[in-house]
Amino acid sequence: MKRTLGLMMAVVFVSATAFAQQADKKAGAGAPAAAGKPKIKTYEFDADLLEGSLVTPTGEFSAARTFKEHSSLIKVRTDFVKEIVKSAEDL
Repeated sequence: MKRTLGLMMAVVFVSATAFAQQADKKAGAGAPAAAGKPKIKTYEFDADLLEGSLVTPTGEFSAARTFKEHSSLIKVRTDFVKEIVKSAEDL
């Protein structure tokens, strides 16, 4: 069984390499450049002159938003020490 499987794998491998084709060098996509020279494509850009003016808004500028002062949300508890002592006495 192993020999038959090995023989079949060898036949498939050999036949796949036998049917491989070389790339056409004269024309076609993916063909290497003629005479080993790489294709070089150059782009030339001419300078373009841009003219214009700075556009600014007309009218008055509004002032930045002011925020209202609020009291602190954290309240300091003055009886906190008394509560700790009381909880310790309960133990």
